[in-house]
Amino acid sequence: MKSHLPLLDPLRFAAALGVAIFHQMFWSWAWVSIGVPGFEHYVAADVLYPSAAPFTWFGWVGVEIFFVISGFVIANSASTSSPGEFLLGRALRIYPAVWVCATATFLVLLLFGSGPASEFILPYIHAMLMVPKGVTGQWLDEVYWTLAAETAFYGLVFCAMLTKRITLRHLAWGLTIYSALFNAVALLVASCTTPSDLPYLVILMFRVPCAAFLLSHGCFFALGIWLFISANRQLTALEQVAIAVTCLSGAAEIYVFASFFLTSIPAIADQSALVPVMVWAAAVLLIARAANRSRRSAAIASPEAPAYLRTLGLITYPLYLTHNVIGTAMIRALVVSGLDATSAVWIALGMLVLIGWFICAKIEPAVRHALMQTLSYFGKLPKRQPALRHQASARGLRLPLPVSVKVNVAAPLSAMRSE
Repeated sequence: MKSHLPLLDPLRFAAALGVAIFHQMFWSWAWVSIGVPGFEHYVAADVLYPSAAPFTWFGWVGVEIFFVISGFVIANSASTSSPGEFLLGRALRIYPAVWVCATATFLVLLLFGSGPASEFILPYIHAMLMVPKGVTGQWLDEVYWTLAAETAFYGLVFCAMLTKRITLRHLAWGLTIYSALFNAVALLVASCTTPSDLPYLVILMFRVPCAAFLLSHGCFFALGIWLFISANRQLTALEQVAIAVTCLSGAAEIYVFASFFLTSIPAIADQSALVPVMVWAAAVLLIARAANRSRRSAAIASPEAPAYLRTLGLITYPLYLTHNVIGTAMIRALVVSGLDATSAVWIALGMLVLIGWFICAKIEPAVRHALMQTLSYFGKLPKRQPALRHQASARGLRLPLPVSVKVNVAAPLSAMRSE
C-alpha cells in the first residue's frame, strides 16, 4: 500500500511557513480592521507591513492545505492499524509537541505579556488537554483552533474503526456530503447578505467552533481520504464525482472567508478572493498528481525519500505551534534591539525553524519515550496483532477495492507513529 508521498513533507512545511508569514507580516497589524486578536497582541511589536499585504494576506490558506494532508496521512494510519494502535499513534504524535509548545507559550505570556496572568491559566489547561475552548473562551494561541478540528477528525476515525463496519470510503462519503451541505448554505448566505447582516455574522462567528464539528472543514479531510484511496487504486466514476464535490466545497469555504477579509480590511480591498482558492487548488493538484503517479508505479519499489524532507515535515508541527505568540515576542525583542521590522521577521522565522527542529529532534522523542514508559508500566499499550494477508480481513478502516488489486496492509507500529 502506498502510505506516504514524499511531496507531503515539503508541502506542509511550505504551508506552515505561509501561515507564519501571514500572522507576522499581515495579521499582526491588519486585525485592528476586524477586531481584537488573541493573546499575541500582549507581546506584539508596533510594526506595519502594508506594502507586503498583497503577498501575505492569503497565507492562512495553509491551514486548509494542512487538513487535506491530514486526511491523507490519517487514512493511511487508520487503514494499517487496530483502533488501539491508531489512538496511541495519534497521541504520541500530537501531545508531546503540544505540551512543550503550550508550556513555552504560557511562559512567554507570563514573562513578557502585558495582560494579567490569571487570563492565561484556563487557556493553558485547554491547550494541554487539547479540548475546545467553546464559543466565548479564548485560545492560549489562536493557532490552536486547528487542533480542535484535527482531534475531532481523529475521534471520528477512531469511532469508525471501533464499529469494524465503516470503511475509509464510507467515512469519506459521509464527510463529503455533510460538509458540502454546510458550505453550500454558507456560500448562499454570503452571496445574499453583507458582513453587517446577522446571518453573515452568524456564519463567521461559528466558523471556528464549527470546525470542531467538521462542518466547514470536513470537506478538506474527506478530500485527503479520497486522494489516499486514489493512490492505491483507480477511483470509480461516482468517487470522482465525490472528489469534485469536495473540491467545490473546499473552494466555497475558502472563498467565503476570503471575501470577508477583502470586505473588512481596507489594505487588501483591491485583491481577489480567488487568490487563496487558487493557491489551495494548486497544492491539491500537486498531491493528486503525486497520488496518481504513486498508484501507477505500485509494482515498482519506490526509493527512500531524502532524510531532510522528512525532517522538514517533522519541523512543521512545532513551527506551527510556536510561530504566533512566541514568534511575535521574538520580533518585538529584535525590533527593540534596533533591527528593522522586515529583518526582524525573517530572523525570527529562521530562529523558529531551528527551535522547531530542536523540539522535534531532541525534546519530542524524550517526552514520547517517557510517555511510552509510563503507559508500558501501567500495561496500557495495545497488543500488536499479526500482519494480515488478505485485505478483506484488514485491520482498521479497510480500503475497499472494487477491482482486483493486491494490497499489503501490514505496517509496523513504529512507522505509524512517524506519520
